[in-house]
Amino acid sequence: MDPASTRRRIAVVTDSTASLDHADAEREGITVVPLKVVIGADTFTEGIDVTPDDIAAALREFTPVSTSRPTPEEFLEVYRRLADDGVDAIVSVHLSKAMSGTFESAQLAAAKASVPVMCVDSTQVGIATGFAAGRAARVCAAGGSEAEAVAAALGAGEATTVMIYVDSLEYLRRGGRVGSAAALIGSALAVKPLLTLESGTVVPLERVRTTNKALSRLVALAAEAAELAPDGVDIGVQHLANAEVALDVARRVAERTGLEQVPVNEVGAVIGAHVGPGTVSVTVTPR
Repeated sequence: MDPASTRRRIAVVTDSTASLDHADAEREGITVVPLKVVIGADTFTEGIDVTPDDIAAALREFTPVSTSRPTPEEFLEVYRRLADDGVDAIVSVHLSKAMSGTFESAQLAAAKASVPVMCVDSTQVGIATGFAAGRAARVCAAGGSEAEAVAAALGAGEATTVMIYVDSLEYLRRGGRVGSAAALIGSALAVKPLLTLESGTVVPLERVRTTNKALSRLVALAAEAAELAPDGVDIGVQHLANAEVALDVARRVAERTGLEQVPVNEVGAVIGAHVGPGTVSVTVTPR
């Protein structure tokens, strides 16, 4: 019997904050479950009927913006569809549970699924979660077990360094993602904060006096993180309404790390709602 015919089929699921566009998700064989964004009184679905530009415009106009996780029922419907398609098990990789209830919704749905579902807290956000889901998908495509896929996703999340430049901490403060004291300190000192993630939570990394110095420091820190990875790295630059600066940062990171190119994309609407216009981030994941 052909070994491939007896191989367990394992699907990988993630959420829309992982910043995987349709082509990337389809190529990797990853199913994406969208989060919701509320602008004023209207609710939108990330990746379907709301864009990062919509979010940036709403924030600049001081229109109330909030986000919400997928419901357990929405996750369960995805898990059921995959099971009906013949999947034997599912690895569901999501953004930090300290930042969102998405992971909890996935767990609640997993308990009712007809096939085993292993939920993974990537402890990350943005493309870092996408990298973790991608690692899991590649393990599955190579014939690995769900336990090996989970280990790959967890390992990617734990090893990843995310550095974030924000024009203002105000948007993170509004969403409760950093303490109000940090926002007040940053505003009072007129500093440009660099942030990172620790144990899945946004924390201060450094305070820099000017935007130019902050972006130069972002490049330097990314290069330092890449140097610590002997087997190479995956690097991604993301931004919200700051494409020109993000492209320049990516070019400088590529020069410092010897990479031919560093990809740049705009954060999704959900993350954009919390970080605000002008944000630039660099994600470094060892291979």
